Amino acid sequence: MLYKKKWPLFLFLVPGLLFLLIFLYIPFVENIKNSFYDMASVVKMPGQEFKFIGIDNYKRLLTDPDVRSALVNTLKMMVLTVIFEVGIAFVLAVMVSQVKKFQQLFRTVYFFPVVISATAIGLLFKLFYNYNGGMLNQILERFGHEPVLWLGPDLAFIMICIPTLWSYIGFYFVILLTGLSDIPDDIYEAASIDGCSKFKQVFYITLPSLKPVFFTSVTLAVTGALKVFDLPWVLAPNGAPQGLTHFLGTYMYQTAYGLNNYDYASTQALLIVVLGVVVSKGVGALTADKEEKAERKAKKAREKAAKTMKKEAA
Repeated sequence: MLYKKKWPLFLFLVPGLLFLLIFLYIPFVENIKNSFYDMASVVKMPGQEFKFIGIDNYKRLLTDPDVRSALVNTLKMMVLTVIFEVGIAFVLAVMVSQVKKFQQLFRTVYFFPVVISATAIGLLFKLFYNYNGGMLNQILERFGHEPVLWLGPDLAFIMICIPTLWSYIGFYFVILLTGLSDIPDDIYEAASIDGCSKFKQVFYITLPSLKPVFFTSVTLAVTGALKVFDLPWVLAPNGAPQGLTHFLGTYMYQTAYGLNNYDYASTQALLIVVLGVVVSKGVGALTADKEEKAERKAKKAREKAAKTMKKEAA
């Protein structure tokens, strides 16, 4: 009723569609095409043709130990994001929701790391981790302990995960706190009158009411772990030490711009996209309510019945 004429809607939708087509979908298709060719150079000179190598890059992808290591690190990061990013954000959101006077202050303080550039955070933590003169080693030396190689083979992965997880807790904190604000206070007041403790209120009221928001946060966290790049790269460029801290994004970047192997990097990029789609669909299927699943099945049954009736009528 608000838009009797539909052409203005298309007028505003077409520029965004063209932007996505030019800068996202066409490069994505070109990326798939590049994975089947041996690209000695990313720039095709006049009269030059790239050599077609078929699925050689995909065969290499299955046997590459560095890809396997990067994939394992990425899967670990997925688990850690759900446990620590979303988990800590939920705890903080529940506690801050109980505070009325300084709630806006806590919102700002916890969200502030999200505003800071990941590169700046990486450089900051690199100063903490430095073997010579780093803040952590200065503290250890003050107490008479030997300095520690924080970015060495034994500790590098953990030390990279700490700032990566910490920097995005505020993002999920704001999402969950916004979801908490939509829960009516009357429910909590009625539960308190009935003698329900604060812990039980969180378990029986907050979690069920916050389920859609919570699952959305989990989906964003898991898919975001697939794309992690900038902060780990600043802390440990080229996956140092010995490539042990590579994630799929950092290894793809090193392959393309460090080794100049653009066709193999295109194959890795496609792997990241496929994993992102599979993981997001998997998380969505696991977190879907029984009512939603039943409704989807009923909808599919109705559509199937409608198609059958049309065929019979024809």
